[in-house]
Amino acid sequence: MRHAVRLLASPSTLGSSSGLRPAPLALLPPIPLYRRLLRAHRKFLPAEMRILGDEYIKSEFRAHKDVENPLHIVGFLKEWQMYAQQVEGDSWSGDKLEKEKIDKMSDQQLGQLYELMQAIQKKGRESPDGET
Repeated sequence: MRHAVRLLASPSTLGSSSGLRPAPLALLPPIPLYRRLLRAHRKFLPAEMRILGDEYIKSEFRAHKDVENPLHIVGFLKEWQMYAQQVEGDSWSGDKLEKEKIDKMSDQQLGQLYELMQAIQKKGRESPDGET
């Protein structure tokens, strides 16, 4: 019997800008991503942060439910998926927003960010044992 040598296909870096970059992860559909975010909050965040985060996720997903622009949808899902990865990897704490992202935000988004900052600061001013 003669043994045949099998040649298997291997990934090629031809035509790509860099062979060192990992392939981008596939975006999760909205509902599985929503569930993943809530699950990540349940597992990795303290109770107070979880409540605030869950409400924010719910309001953002409701607000973007009827968006039809594919670029907005992809950007929305991509950013939330990156956030989920940060929360699950515990690399989110103490992170600062990149200036480029802040520059791209609309006035409404900047207002929401400011309100979020105020809510976090208010929670921080309250004492850890629940006394105000």
